[in-house]
Amino acid sequence: MSVAGKIVLVTGSGTGIGQGIALEMAKRGAITALHYHRSEAGVLETKRQIDEAGGNSFIVRADVSDSKEIAEMVRQIESRAGEIEILVNNAAVQLNYDLFQHDGETFDRMFDTNVKGYWQCIQAVVPGMKRKRTGRIILISSVHAKRPTDFDPVYAMTKGAIRMLGRESAIELAPYGITVNMIEPGAVDVGKSNRSSPDDPEAEKQREARRKQHLEKFPMGRVGLPIDVARLACFLASSETEYMTGSAIRLDGGSMLL
Repeated sequence: MSVAGKIVLVTGSGTGIGQGIALEMAKRGAITALHYHRSEAGVLETKRQIDEAGGNSFIVRADVSDSKEIAEMVRQIESRAGEIEILVNNAAVQLNYDLFQHDGETFDRMFDTNVKGYWQCIQAVVPGMKRKRTGRIILISSVHAKRPTDFDPVYAMTKGAIRMLGRESAIELAPYGITVNMIEPGAVDVGKSNRSSPDDPEAEKQREARRKQHLEKFPMGRVGLPIDVARLACFLASSETEYMTGSAIRLDGGSMLL
């Protein structure tokens, strides 16, 4: 299931799931383009960890809602490393607004990044993949592609759209040996949880009680980690999945079963 020597673009490599995928791809020998838009400190940390592990990576920047910036990013990657063989569409916006907090501006912002951004990145890398008659495209979606969030309806709508984007792309690109698959993670710990002050034991006690109550929703006793998603992404990126396309894999530790 090797990705060694493959040229990979991971969007949103500066934080969370994207950072985890980029680290694992590079650890397994991929030449990894680390994309970011605003998370410069995060992507520099990703690069630092890869360098420390002896991996091969470089940083590119683009606003994925802007097709011209994407085209320039792909040009830079191709001039530096060659045509992209694996695309991991991960960069996303999650505002956590309820239905009536959203307005036209926030709606457009989320769709422009979470859906249009994925679509435009696919368009940008496919010509090179078609020339090679092979390619792997992985879309990071969410269990909320099929289950309401109760914390951001527009976010859930974008994830539902990603599922259909993946299915339609899989049909169109299959004749070229290009596969398109989706990962639908449940809750993933990306290191953003708020910690109470060590000088406030009551607040810490309440936080721990909430954490235990939350974990009751997860049969395996924990939420996901970026490495869980990264390992699945590496599998989907490998030659082992040449006959697998249009699939959406739920990765949630069984939480959707409850």
